[in-house]
Amino acid sequence: MTASSAISLEDARRHTYETVKRSRTSFGPGMRILSKRRREAMYAVYAFCREVDDIADEEGDTGEKRVALAGWRAEIDRIYDGRPEFPTGIALLEPVREFDLPKDEFFLVIEGMEMDAAGPVIAPNMDELLAYTRRAAGAVGQLSMPVFGAPRTAAASHFSISLGDALQLTNILRDVEEDAAEGRLYLPRELLEKHDCPLNPDAIAQAPGLPAVRAELAKLARAKFADAREALGTLDWRILRPALLMMGVYERYLDKMTLRGWANGQPRIEMSKAEKLSIAMRWLVAPKLVGNHKK
Repeated sequence: MTASSAISLEDARRHTYETVKRSRTSFGPGMRILSKRRREAMYAVYAFCREVDDIADEEGDTGEKRVALAGWRAEIDRIYDGRPEFPTGIALLEPVREFDLPKDEFFLVIEGMEMDAAGPVIAPNMDELLAYTRRAAGAVGQLSMPVFGAPRTAAASHFSISLGDALQLTNILRDVEEDAAEGRLYLPRELLEKHDCPLNPDAIAQAPGLPAVRAELAKLARAKFADAREALGTLDWRILRPALLMMGVYERYLDKMTLRGWANGQPRIEMSKAEKLSIAMRWLVAPKLVGNHKK
């Protein structure tokens, strides 16, 4: 996003809203249940995440991507100095001040995108994969929690980081073939080697050991959901409903993949709007049913 020092706050907020609207994110319904000021703050946080992610994902020279992401590093510094220039930076200024958003978490999001921008991620080891999920998803959760109104406690931090890991691992499980077509392979090297899979995106989709790799990584995703739910036990679920709607949707994705089985060649799991609405209503009306979910 190019700099624009003359943009008004109203136009900046409109820009972030349009960014959320175009993305059709699963997080959209969760953001809409927030109060106006919290919703506007989340739109700005999401727009930032979307824009740096787009830099990493777009076609182009690695050097140019690094320069663009460095531009966002400079913009984060400007936001905290009270002089943002980018439309999304202008929209972030008030939320950063009102909700005391942690600056380091913005930089962690950018670090995650720098990992993608440096070249396709191919068979990272488990530590590298979890470092990536912490940046690509956990940092987003850490920025979101103050906006929701969550307390600054170890449990709240553990909830958001565990949930971020769970969401990102579920995405990785869903998108193996799609990522491979783009030259990426996020599955951890240890599991690929354990199940005699090639460390090569071009050959992974039909590898005989791939179902076992997915099944094992799914257990880790399930454990991360369980960790988030355990941390939730000491928190007020009403404050965290936007995050819980996402948790419910992605845990359902994991359930559906697990129930179907991990055989190669199956289409990507999708979910209808009706299914997503059903999950949302369970959290809004009967959260204990979801809280008691066991798998």
